[in-house]
Parts: sequence; structure tokens; C-alpha cells
Amino acid sequence: MSLASIPIPIPIIGLILAGGQGRRMGGVDKGLVELDGRPMIAQVIARLRPQVDVLLINANRNADTYAALGAPVVADRHAGFVGPLAGLDAGLHHAGEDDREAWVLTCPCDSPAVPLDLAARLHRAVLAAGADVAMARADGQLQPVFLLAHTRSAAALAAYLAGGERKIDRWVLAQKHVLVDFDGCPEAFANINTASELAQQQKD
Repeated sequence: MSLASIPIPIPIIGLILAGGQGRRMGGVDKGLVELDGRPMIAQVIARLRPQVDVLLINANRNADTYAALGAPVVADRHAGFVGPLAGLDAGLHHAGEDDREAWVLTCPCDSPAVPLDLAARLHRAVLAAGADVAMARADGQLQPVFLLAHTRSAAALAAYLAGGERKIDRWVLAQKHVLVDFDGCPEAFANINTASELAQQQKD
């Protein structure tokens, strides 16, 4: 077998979504808010980085601070903080430059207990189903910001956003998709949206 005929695995690019406005926490940049003495995004990075080939951060402010955490920063291509799908759109566009193929795995910056096998389980499921997108589900509840999407879905997402649509689950369910159950660890998908939720999670 020649080297040219050996299949090259399609890389998985982790994309931490930190591009929101943090309105329910007073407009702060939630990824940089500290939980137990460390920025929440640093805790997500520690759990997600070993699962992926490349790690990116989607952020629309404090880009230098995020970049100092050791991952390239990509901003939304849509102005106005239009939501997590804009982050995925930016990630897919970045990953698919030069017609490269890749999987993009999204995770929010305010979910510090992200499953350690998130990438592996979504990847196995999406390959087995021959799908373009895999989304996590826990105890019957969809977890729309925890998903794995192939770069071939980029055009469909761009068209969806251009039409003014914003709901993640509606877009996913319209694609060739698979839902992946994580019923044994629903707490891993909890995110911290408010100051009171942050206080409840503090250990010290």
C-alpha cells in the first residue's frame, strides 16, 4: 500500500464557546469568571484539550486574554452576539479553510464539568450513523451546545443563520444527525449562568 492510499483520520477540533454577552451574570465575560480560584474556561480547557487534536476558543471580546490560555481565538463572523450557532459557524469556517475536512466539537465556557469522553462518544456515534452532526442528550434533555459537526455542514449552517434563524436544536434536527445519550452523567452538562449559581458551585 502506498502512502498516498493510507487514509488520514479527519481531525477533531475542539471549540470552546465564549462569545456570549453574559447578560444573566451582569454582562461579564463568563469564561474569565473564576470558580474555585481558576477561570471557568481554564477548567473546560483542562478537560477538553486531551480529547481533541486542536483546540480553539470562540470569543468576541478579551481576545488577548483568551489567547494567553494557549489556544487560537476565532470571533463570530456575524455581528451582534447572535448566539452559539454563530460560534459554531466561525469554527466550521476556520476549520474548513482551504477545503480541509474536520470535525468541530463545541462546548460552552461555563460548563466546567464537561464529560471527559464527550469527543469519543459523539465521534463513534456520528461515524456509526453516517451522520454530519451529533448532539448530546442527558436524561431525555437535549444538550444543544455540546455537539460535533463536520465541515460539510458549514454551508447549511451559514444559510440557516442568513435566514435569521438562531435555534441550535432546530438546525441540528434538520441535518443528518444522531443523538447520543449521556444519561449516566447529566450533571456534567450543567452550566453556570448567574452569580447565585456560581456561588453554589464554589467549593471554598
